[in-house]
Amino acid sequence: MNGGYTVRKNIVVLSGSPRKGGNTDMLCVAFTIGAENAGNSVTLFRTADMKIGGCLGCGHCFKEKGICIQKDDMPPVLDALRKADALVLASPIYYWSVTAQLKLAIDRMYPLISVKAMIKRVGMLLTCGNKNSDVNEGAVFMLNRLCRAYGWENAGIVTAAGLHNIGEIAGREELEEAAMLGGKM
Repeated sequence: MNGGYTVRKNIVVLSGSPRKGGNTDMLCVAFTIGAENAGNSVTLFRTADMKIGGCLGCGHCFKEKGICIQKDDMPPVLDALRKADALVLASPIYYWSVTAQLKLAIDRMYPLISVKAMIKRVGMLLTCGNKNSDVNEGAVFMLNRLCRAYGWENAGIVTAAGLHNIGEIAGREELEEAAMLGGKM
């Protein structure tokens, strides 16, 4: 509450899971329910379903006020991020970090450095097959570096470990943790 009224936040979720309806998607749904129940607006982008090229490192976005030279599916993501108060990165862990599909989108967030975005807080939703949740260390390291680079606050990380098959996360406490993270964004 702020002065007797609720401040509605715009939250962007970038999900890098290639499995539709999988455990990462289920975490995203739980997060979204928690965020929307708290009065926030959530926009989800499934990066695995999008055509996003890798950053070319050409610097065009710095010369052209945040506009990337590439003509692919990234412009709507960048537009949403420019208006977002918060960002959530969601991914299964592939080789100790986020999926390539999500990493492409993260790399393409580079123009946000030249154009001040409104994002203040960032969170992360992770799933992994390994039973040890520490396999997320590469993804967490990247998140912390993004927070440092952009001046974002790390709002929290939910990691659901030991998942291999679609739907295995059903009934697990991590779904409630994701909803709680959504509520506090």
